[in-house]
Amino acid sequence: MGLFTRRPHDPSTAAPVANGAHVGHVQHGLAPYSMATRPSFGQWLKATWLDILTMAALGAVGLGVYHADPAPTRSFAVQFQDGEVVYPEFAYPMRKEIIPIWLAAFLASIIPIVVILLMQIRIRSFWDVNNAVIGLLYSLITAAVFQVFIKWLIGGLRPHFLAVCKPDVSLASNAPGAVGAGLNAQGFRDIYYTREICTGDPTDINDSLESMPSGHATAAFAGFVFLYLYLNAKLKVFSNYHPSMWKLVAVYAPILGACLIAGALTIDEFHNWYDLIAGALIGTVMAFSAYRMVYAAIWDWRWNHIPLNRLAPFPYGGPAELEGATFTRGAGWGYAAGPGGVPAAKNGHPAGYHNGGAGGHHMPPMTWAHSRADNMV
Repeated sequence: MGLFTRRPHDPSTAAPVANGAHVGHVQHGLAPYSMATRPSFGQWLKATWLDILTMAALGAVGLGVYHADPAPTRSFAVQFQDGEVVYPEFAYPMRKEIIPIWLAAFLASIIPIVVILLMQIRIRSFWDVNNAVIGLLYSLITAAVFQVFIKWLIGGLRPHFLAVCKPDVSLASNAPGAVGAGLNAQGFRDIYYTREICTGDPTDINDSLESMPSGHATAAFAGFVFLYLYLNAKLKVFSNYHPSMWKLVAVYAPILGACLIAGALTIDEFHNWYDLIAGALIGTVMAFSAYRMVYAAIWDWRWNHIPLNRLAPFPYGGPAELEGATFTRGAGWGYAAGPGGVPAAKNGHPAGYHNGGAGGHHMPPMTWAHSRADNMV
């Protein structure tokens, strides 16, 4: 029964301290790394290769599903017997996309990466860039694969479906082996048909049957909600002090961008409003999940700016590496301890705080003469 017997702990295999916490053993032969130093390419690759392989595999699967024909045989109504279009909301003309899907994905990835790099003007941490970019890719790739599977297996009609389909009901057939056999000229007053009556371009018809969820909205919210969470953590907008208003604007600018990209699809009539809601939900859920995988918290302002170590548990409540990895300098955030410097945040309380007893934590009085301009940023 040795297979089910837990091996006794060997103290000689204990790993050194990393990120302020003791690690019981070396994971997969990898020694815990310091978040304070930049690794060699080989060290980085050893810690990241499995993620790279997983991303490549998911990308290949997603691309294959994206190019597959719609799985369901969907029924749709065309006209009543008097010639009136049953669902005019699916009879819009096909227009050119305002924002192509490639551009939506490009903006949702490149803009967050550029902002993350700009944050390093003050943060200057390889591991912050690493965790932020990898977390962003987690969000974008998993959201994309999630939504293409729903498109393929569920789908729905785009607003321009009938214009693309160009239906001719005289082509309907329920003969054995025909597309939609037994489903043509069915339903109440026999007004429902399948794609067999379509005479338009097959590629456009396939695309118009895969409306839900919106890939644009999924990508936009997966990328820009992740950026929103990152900016909130680095600027300490929702934290323990009163920040400047520009930070609130900066934090919500990505959400505005995501809404504009998604909303444009109601102008060019490529999506229904509920397609956009579904895509936005998928992207948002993946963004929150991915951020929490690579940072110590989402909303807890004491830790949400600190990137997590792959091989060492985060010491909540204790000292940790990269406690000062914030862009803001307001209320003492972002400073490293040192002679003449401002102490970094400790135990969740930034510089200048001390235990005030029953009254809690208080910041000592600050005069304008002792304040610095960058404390306001």
